[in-house]
Amino acid sequence: MSVSRRVTLGSLLGALGVVALALPGEALAHGIVGRADLPIPVWLFSWAAAIVLVVSFVALSTLWRTPQLQEPHTRRLLQLPAPLEWLASLAGMGLFALVVYSGFAGAQVPPANFSVTFIYVVFWVGLPVLSVLFGDVFRAFSPWRTCARAGWAIARAVAPLTPPLRYPRRLGMWPAVAGIVGFAWLELVYIYPDKDRPSTLAALSLAYFVAMLIGMGLFGVEEWGERADGFGAYFNLLSRLSGVFRDEDGAISLRRPLSGITALEIGPGTVALICTIIGTTTFDGFSNGGVWRNLEPELQSVFADLGFNATPAIELTYSLGLLFCLGLIAGTYRLGIVGVRSVSRRYDSRQLRNLFAHSLVPIGFAYVLAHYFSLLLWQSQAMLYLASDPLGNGANLFGTANDQIDYHVISYAAIWYVQVAALLSGHVSGLALAHDRALVLYSDVEEAVRSQYWMLAVMVAFTSFGLWLLSSVGT
Repeated sequence: MSVSRRVTLGSLLGALGVVALALPGEALAHGIVGRADLPIPVWLFSWAAAIVLVVSFVALSTLWRTPQLQEPHTRRLLQLPAPLEWLASLAGMGLFALVVYSGFAGAQVPPANFSVTFIYVVFWVGLPVLSVLFGDVFRAFSPWRTCARAGWAIARAVAPLTPPLRYPRRLGMWPAVAGIVGFAWLELVYIYPDKDRPSTLAALSLAYFVAMLIGMGLFGVEEWGERADGFGAYFNLLSRLSGVFRDEDGAISLRRPLSGITALEIGPGTVALICTIIGTTTFDGFSNGGVWRNLEPELQSVFADLGFNATPAIELTYSLGLLFCLGLIAGTYRLGIVGVRSVSRRYDSRQLRNLFAHSLVPIGFAYVLAHYFSLLLWQSQAMLYLASDPLGNGANLFGTANDQIDYHVISYAAIWYVQVAALLSGHVSGLALAHDRALVLYSDVEEAVRSQYWMLAVMVAFTSFGLWLLSSVGT
């Protein structure tokens, strides 16, 4: 290793040490009321995370000398029966119908209504995990895609038809970005009348369903679904990390993990969608921490002085916080790209931003898993009794209505271990993807490694911030 490289890595390691020491000495695993009794102090976790990232970088630069992830290396596993796809589609339609029906007809008490837990836990948190484990499962279950495909099949049986409009290329993924930001705003910002009110969620779900049907009717199912359906685009993006996928012939196949994301097509709004996944989760954690609780009243008073009532002032304050976190993530990545370009002028900043954007996807999933792990582990158990009593009216359809959530299924310390492991795994995966892409872009291996000092700095920043968010919740 050259002297300059040793100096640079030494500087990065020193910076990591400063970050590690600056992190709080106690931590609260997200979603838990009460402090975790950790077997080792948080600063030691932070130092370990710093060392893992640096060691991973050194190992990649010395042992990973040729691209390994640009080709998927697929192997067909099994052919699914054709009726199974429609069976999954019918199941998705049934679940959507139950969400809407229980939202409108059920008790307007969030914990007792099927729709609230299903949307905020199973759908929003569980599906990303399933997507990474088993591929794009949402594509098979999407209720609006099922209805749109059925509608087009019926229409084409009568006469040969094509979508009346062509999807504007310049629009790209921006509608999907708006959809994800809108859902995050509903979950984290919206107050009036009640973001958790089942009838409100049912009405919004129905409105989204109709909007997707209209879009797919005008622009085509696949064209609209891949770019404008926020949830479809989000889950598909994460599914590219999976080692399992469905090939063009409908068969379940295996591929080298992470290799599916390297072929990601980067168009207008794609980078923004990736940063949005990280940014919205970042704000969810940040808004539960002590820094935000100290800052929030001051921001609210500013809007109150401008003449806004209490509710709009709160919503504007949280909206500002959400926008800040989105900008922070996008700005950090852009700063890293500026650094990469300083190594070689062969590519401009826009090209580099698109070429390395895929390396942020595993970080996005890492933030989601670390932040929502305890929520998913505990609240998903509620589906056992909510399935028996979806309306909250005392029914017991499957004999599980009296079941309860077991909060002792895992210790607080174990949750913290999983959260840290998720963050580290995601960032190491991001490093590997960035390094692999650099080997393709730069003919000189040493030049490729030098360009990745900056991507290492980006990963360090995201890891440190993620650990800080986990450790500062409730402090």
